[in-house]
Amino acid sequence: MSNKAMVAVALAGLLGSSMAMAADPVKTEKCFGIAKAGQNDCATKSGSHSCAGQSKKDNDPAEWKKVPAGSCEKMGGKLDAPKS
Repeated sequence: MSNKAMVAVALAGLLGSSMAMAADPVKTEKCFGIAKAGQNDCATKSGSHSCAGQSKKDNDPAEWKKVPAGSCEKMGGKLDAPKS
C-alpha cells in the first residue's frame, strides 16, 4: 500500500470516529400544551389531525413538541396528554 493510501485511510478513520462522537443524541420528551399554532411536532392523540404543523391555536393542551428532557414543566407544559 502506498504512503498516500495509508494516509487517506488514517484520515478517514479519524474523521469517522470524531463524527460518531459528535452525534451523541440529546434526550428529549414530548411536551403537551406549549406548541404555537402551526408548530406542533406530530399528530394529536385524539386524532383531530395526523401531521406536524397542523395545530390551529397556541398552547392547545392536546398538541405537543419535543423538548430537551427535564425542561417541559419549566416551560409550563405537561408530560402527559389530556384525558379524552
